[in-house]
Amino acid sequence: MEKKNTQPCCEKFKTSIGGQALIEGIMMRGPEKDAVAIRTKGEIDIEIKPRKVRSKKSAANWPLIRGMINFFDAQIVGVKALMRSAELSSDELETEDEPSKFDKWVENKLGSDGFQKLLVGLGVFMGVGLSVLLFFLLPMVVSGFFDQFVNSNLVLNLIEGVIRMVIFLAYMFLVSRMKEMKRVFSYHGAEHKTIRCYEAGLPLTVENVRIQTRLHPRCGTSFLLVVMVISILIFSIASSLLLAIFPVLADMRGGFLYRLIMILFKLLLLPLVVAITYEINRWAGRNDNAFTRVLTAPGMWLQLLTTNEPDDSMIEVGISALQAVLPEEEGADRW
Repeated sequence: MEKKNTQPCCEKFKTSIGGQALIEGIMMRGPEKDAVAIRTKGEIDIEIKPRKVRSKKSAANWPLIRGMINFFDAQIVGVKALMRSAELSSDELETEDEPSKFDKWVENKLGSDGFQKLLVGLGVFMGVGLSVLLFFLLPMVVSGFFDQFVNSNLVLNLIEGVIRMVIFLAYMFLVSRMKEMKRVFSYHGAEHKTIRCYEAGLPLTVENVRIQTRLHPRCGTSFLLVVMVISILIFSIASSLLLAIFPVLADMRGGFLYRLIMILFKLLLLPLVVAITYEINRWAGRNDNAFTRVLTAPGMWLQLLTTNEPDDSMIEVGISALQAVLPEEEGADRW
């Protein structure tokens, strides 16, 4: 009789495979394929699509540039996967509404493929736009009211950073309390546990996956938290340089035009913040030492809010999604 594991095994290697929780499902992204696994009508529906492999010499693989490209690519693929999971879920519940006249008109004009691309584009725009509005623009506007009382640019950016962190953590806490999100966060836990089991070199069985931790250092939640922290540093340095190059701006402090210029300037820096955060996460993910463990600890703690313990049926979905994206050549997915 095969002996079952009763304790989680330590990490034996790091994989570049990552995932995303969906509505009643999980998406996994491997080096060669993407897979969406959805639990529908008691069965697991799996869709596998090949990935476009970039040349190693491509500019898209250059440091900093790759961070911005991979971020937006992940948003597009993620929105498509969410739309597919929502479609399958509505089919199972038989709650799919009749398309509106406007939807039919747009589909007639653009065709089904064009209509799909439009929906994905709007989804990405709204998702990224809402994040920028809530976690960056709002803190900038609120902290702007302090510039007439505080002369230090560093202190102002720290105030803005504290406001941003409070909004972000409050948002995460409130979302984690939503009944509708509890199952999604359980699938998030299943995704992490499955990858942990794979990285431990254990067979991908429900028993082996179940005993793994639901926390993972290379999670998107951790990435967002590091973005919040890095933005404080980048905004402080860049805005100080801007004031040094254009001292006339300091004389405008407290005015509406000054606030507007600083807000627009910081918004333009957001792609750089994302790119630098990507490189930091990439480096931390490839190294395991006391410093990287301290660096990733806050993101791991935050995952206590964004992941829940999954049931066995969710773990089965995670296993199916991961197995579908394993590379043909063993080790090709090593981080």
